[in-house]
Amino acid sequence: MADDSQASNVGGRYAQALFDLARDQNAVAAVEADLKSLKTALAESRDLQLLLGSPAFDAEAKRRGLSAIAQRAAFHATTQKFLGLLAANGRSGALSSVITGFERLSAEARGAVSAQVTTAVPLTPAQAQGVQQALRQALGKDPEIETRVDPAILGGIKVRVGSRLFDASLKSKLDSLKFALKRA
Repeated sequence: MADDSQASNVGGRYAQALFDLARDQNAVAAVEADLKSLKTALAESRDLQLLLGSPAFDAEAKRRGLSAIAQRAAFHATTQKFLGLLAANGRSGALSSVITGFERLSAEARGAVSAQVTTAVPLTPAQAQGVQQALRQALGKDPEIETRVDPAILGGIKVRVGSRLFDASLKSKLDSLKFALKRA
């Protein structure tokens, strides 16, 4: 668990440095778009996950891999240089937390707030719009929603905004009921 918080701290520092550099170069939107596509690639590519997470690959192999992805995807020069620096410093494993931190910083700068919405099945467009409106009303800001599907929650919805979690999942309710029955 200490490794997770350490990686998160490292990711946060790198995210802040990248955000400051991108802001100075008026490239926040371009870098954020690059990072979002890289986040998708990370989620979908087992090979990329292995490359970045495995100690079997040295920093140079990780740098070459990230560089090839960045060039092929025509990433902004700032993003390309940053990915090379991240790999050269042996911090490729923190890329996910860097992306998350950058998205949070960018949303704050725009006056928006990011929210992760997890459901057991994909939301319909009407449901997604309802969640968007409910969050806008509750937060007083425009939410940028990232949806995830996790069948393990069985039903209902989980919403994470920053460090706050609203858990109205069926799994959570069943766990609470199980705990209450054990105490009785």
